Amino acid sequence: MFVIKERFFSIGDDFDVLDENGAKVFHVDGKVFSLRNRVVIEDAAGEEVASVQRQLVALRPTYEIRIGGEKAAEVRKKLFTPFREKFTIDVPGPDDLEMKGDLLDHEYVIEQAGVEVASVSKRWLTIRDTYAVKVAEGVDPLLIIGSVLALDLALDRDARPGD
Repeated sequence: MFVIKERFFSIGDDFDVLDENGAKVFHVDGKVFSLRNRVVIEDAAGEEVASVQRQLVALRPTYEIRIGGEKAAEVRKKLFTPFREKFTIDVPGPDDLEMKGDLLDHEYVIEQAGVEVASVSKRWLTIRDTYAVKVAEGVDPLLIIGSVLALDLALDRDARPGD
């Protein structure tokens, strides 16, 4: 399980992603986003291990996730989803993932081929303005964390008029 600060993009904070014991696992540089539409995820030693970047030329909100310098996925909003927002995590090959549930309130699951591979919830924590991300065994946590951050970026952008 990982712990992430909610809505950090509004103020452009840097923050740490913690494990369930409170130990720092990753550091996220949020200041970069306002300058280059890019968020950098660093390991505990300060080395860049992944990034999330907004694609400026896209019909719908689209964010590219790079892990170890290689494109790992694109996170994009689905076009036609009445009554509920859904995002697709488009990975190379046939096994795309889907985020569904209450995305705005951080109560949702990530599924691959109908099987839950991660879940996000604020209910598991008593710390204000944070949410937890549980990742299934064998699933790349950087892919999931990058996807969750991309979703936060897209929702934050939707909430700000004029962007």
